[in-house]
Amino acid sequence: MSDSSKRKRPLVADKRYPSKSKAAAKQPARKPVAKKAPVRRKPARTKKPRRGGIIGLLSALVSWILRLIWKIVWRVTAVAVLCLALAVGYFYTTLPPLEALLDGRARGSVTLLDRNGDVFAWRGDQFGGVVTADSVSKHLKNAVVATEDKRFYRHFGISPRGIASAVRINLSEGRGPLSGHGGSTITQQTAKLICLGEPFDPSTGQTEKEYEAGCRAGNLQRKAKEALYAMAMEVKYSKNDILSIYLNRAYMGGGAYGAEAAAQRFFGKSAAAVNPSEAAMLAGLLTSPSVLSPTNNLDRAQNRAATVIRLMREQGYLSAEEAEMAMANPAELSEAAEARAGGYFADWVMSTGPEFFTRNTTEDVIIRTTLDQRIQKAAEDGLKWVFENKVREGSTAQAAVIIMSADGAVRAMVGGRKTKVAGAFNRATQALRQTGSAFKPFVYAAALDLGYSPNDIVVDEPFCMNIPGSGQWCPRNYTNRFLGPVTLTHALKDSLNIPAVKISESVGRDLVSRVADQFGIKNDLAAGPALALGASESTLIEMTGAYAGILNGGSSVTPYGLVDLRLMGDNDPLMGTGGGIGERVIQEEAARQLVYMMEKVISDGTGKRAQFGGRELAGKTGTTSAAKDAWFIGFSADYVAGVWMGYDDNTPLKGVTGGGLPTDIWREAMSRAHEGVELKGLPMSPPVAPSGLGEGDPMLASDPIPVDDNRGNQGTGNIIDQVLQDIFGGGSTGSGSSSPPPSPSDR
Repeated sequence: MSDSSKRKRPLVADKRYPSKSKAAAKQPARKPVAKKAPVRRKPARTKKPRRGGIIGLLSALVSWILRLIWKIVWRVTAVAVLCLALAVGYFYTTLPPLEALLDGRARGSVTLLDRNGDVFAWRGDQFGGVVTADSVSKHLKNAVVATEDKRFYRHFGISPRGIASAVRINLSEGRGPLSGHGGSTITQQTAKLICLGEPFDPSTGQTEKEYEAGCRAGNLQRKAKEALYAMAMEVKYSKNDILSIYLNRAYMGGGAYGAEAAAQRFFGKSAAAVNPSEAAMLAGLLTSPSVLSPTNNLDRAQNRAATVIRLMREQGYLSAEEAEMAMANPAELSEAAEARAGGYFADWVMSTGPEFFTRNTTEDVIIRTTLDQRIQKAAEDGLKWVFENKVREGSTAQAAVIIMSADGAVRAMVGGRKTKVAGAFNRATQALRQTGSAFKPFVYAAALDLGYSPNDIVVDEPFCMNIPGSGQWCPRNYTNRFLGPVTLTHALKDSLNIPAVKISESVGRDLVSRVADQFGIKNDLAAGPALALGASESTLIEMTGAYAGILNGGSSVTPYGLVDLRLMGDNDPLMGTGGGIGERVIQEEAARQLVYMMEKVISDGTGKRAQFGGRELAGKTGTTSAAKDAWFIGFSADYVAGVWMGYDDNTPLKGVTGGGLPTDIWREAMSRAHEGVELKGLPMSPPVAPSGLGEGDPMLASDPIPVDDNRGNQGTGNIIDQVLQDIFGGGSTGSGSSSPPPSPSDR
């Protein structure tokens, strides 16, 4: 039996290779090692099987083309962005400081003040002063943004949405994409206002009008440059800076450049003080300043302002209550803007001053004038009343009125029936018309200065003259009647023609012409005997000034409207008045006697219709041949007034003489001008006795060539001449006469 319980002897291999358990037991214990998080590996991409055939080929081709396009596009875009940045950077370097862009007017302004120092008119490019987006009324700022560019604070100078919208509207209205609506932002409009930084250079031969047209050009090239310039402005200036430039340079109608000038021009207040309705009207002007100007059409301007108010409400700039209040109380013009007083007068004053301080001034100028706005309104209202109440509807007859003081200071001037105008033809200063019997006072002035008396006798009878080189000339009276012996006063009172010619021939035509010239009638005077009947031409302002010389005691007068001229901000005037009383023409006593004779014209003669208010008044009517011109010029102790009436094309007036409608206009204007003025007597001297100077003068006593007077007084004159008179009526001259036709007497 084997001994199984005995231990087995170790094998040699066991000694050579110990068991793992023993080896493990002999090795020291190791510290546990923290396990690392398993690394997730991306699953291997499985390649999609390529499509074979035509589809696969086309797909690969399209993919290649798209990759090529993308590479080209981003490179081109990068180049374009770089070029854009360079262009914007270039324009950025050319932009001047902000202050240099706030006043961009090519001309200065002229502000005209009346005799009381109140503004009544503006001329030139008016600029009220620099304003900023922060200094103007918030309503004005909001109204401009709401109207012109509601995304102003959100874009970078150009608005792609605005441009796209404008193109769509233009195409829908049948225009070209760039014609009509432009989609311009306020920044682009400002860039256009400063002409993209291109200053006006007259040395190039370009006119200012051509320069401005170029600045407003809307071609594609100009639009692109405008966009670049606008973006440069956005980089250079803040939004409020750009808006400030716009508010200072934009033309807002009525000669006003900038918000401050417009607010002062239309509302008589600062741009900082305008209310929502006024702000809306100013913002509305930006679309079309000349058409929408409230001084041209207030209703149209108010309608446009209502649209602006609705935009402000829609964009949250006004509450419902504020918008309703603004709608219910539309903006109204200031008194000065509403009156637009003295448009003709303002134009005349501008023409009397030096051009470099008036029409072509580059400075801001203040001119103080003689205008009295109360009297100006009286003249306008008087003229209007007569045409509305006494002239047939549809008549195109014109009229002019001047009222001045005895020293020539013009207080009112109306140059035509349309009184609210500027730059229009001024019939008071520019129209040369025959004076008719309104010239006769200068004939009698010459006689009185020689010593004739208002009570001297002259015979009113048929009368003809042989004019060397012209033939026989036979004037007649308006009534074809002859009154026989009459005093000089009576002859002037009834505007008799024969006595006027006889007096003129007696004292000498040269003396009559010299007296008229020295009184201020400067145009060429007729050389023949028809001089006495007003065959010469003159202007209303010259004639009225000459009558002022009679009122002031016989001294010449130069009518004037400019009192002094100074630069804005200066206290010392650069020039003073250029008119007033001049040298003596006739003796004071002769002037006082002439005033007495002219007083009889109104109290008991052809000018009776001029009477008003129990005042002493003097004057003279005038009607030219065929009634082409009708005049009445006269004066009180305070004012001299002249009225002319006629047609611009010399059409004869129907049924109108100087003693008719012109006298009515004179009365209506002067009665209004004298409201509140105390009664004063005229400076006149009644005659004491005849002078006797005319005794024995055959020219005054009898007719050297008697003719048939058509009323039974037979003479031995030229019967053919008398027949021609009867055929052609008043103003016919003898056969071959070269003298202008005489004026009939006035009724």
